Amino acid sequence: MSKEIAKLSYEEARDELQSVVSQLEQQNVSLEASMALWERGEALASHCESFLAGARKKLDGAAKEEN
Repeated sequence: MSKEIAKLSYEEARDELQSVVSQLEQQNVSLEASMALWERGEALASHCESFLAGARKKLDGAAKEEN
């Protein structure tokens, strides 16, 4: 797989997560590979959520400043 998750940008993590989901949906990988993909997907999703939570926090802060 690609770079260490912590070093991925939001876009890179999102794209890799889409790839992981696609591979899992194809159902042509072994159980062991599926489990590794699932774990990678969970980590990628968490990383993306961190970016989104940070963006939400910035938007909330900006909205409070306007009021």
